[in-house]
Amino acid sequence: MTAAPGKPIAVVTGASSGIGAATARQLAAAGYRVVLTARRKDRIEALAAEINAAGHQATAYALDVTDRAAVDEFATAFPTLGVLVNNAGGALGADPVATGDPDDWRRMYEVNVIGTLNLTQALLPALTASGDGTVVVVSSTAGHATYEGGAGYVAAKNGARVLAETLRLEIVGTPVRVIEVAPGMVRTEEFATTRFRGDTEKAAKVYAGVAEPLTADDVADTITWACTRPPHVNIDLLVVRPRAQASNTKVHREL
Repeated sequence: MTAAPGKPIAVVTGASSGIGAATARQLAAAGYRVVLTARRKDRIEALAAEINAAGHQATAYALDVTDRAAVDEFATAFPTLGVLVNNAGGALGADPVATGDPDDWRRMYEVNVIGTLNLTQALLPALTASGDGTVVVVSSTAGHATYEGGAGYVAAKNGARVLAETLRLEIVGTPVRVIEVAPGMVRTEEFATTRFRGDTEKAAKVYAGVAEPLTADDVADTITWACTRPPHVNIDLLVVRPRAQASNTKVHREL
């Protein structure tokens, strides 16, 4: 894949659904040439076609963010890059620490933390070369406060949060800003269902009685706003929750 000249490029990981897909649409509408990455090639190709049909620019590239060799190969396409949105992630299980599956913990850490590390390391030279680069880490309110049954996911998102904070310290003075967006309760088509291994009943209970949880578009709007601030403005951290959610453990439900 070779990036064509023109508008600034934004790479979005985990773009096959949910927040990633919504962010790709909104960044494209904001004037970026978006590069969609995810493992599900058919999904990102369909999204790229949709974005292109709307008069914007998009390219699909099948990629597993935990495969460092593949990530390094992907990065060779970009001598310069405007935005990297590290969105690929997710939760597996809701078991207590005493009985949690170590394989679930390992997979969550690999995707949420190592995947973010892989893309950021590989693309940081191109972001720096642009003279105005932005790294976005989509973490979670789970990375800022724990809750019962969430320790594995909380640990992974804490890792992503600390990665963003540390990177910001280490590259200050370079033309790259680091933004963390931490969503709270977001209803997407896959997140909770994946967490509960396809159990739609359990997934539905997450949002039971909550009139208006966040949507993927709400989070994408937040990401796009942060990315389109003037270059000297850095939005270090944005925590975004629905009005009904005061914390990870305090949610108003109308049952």
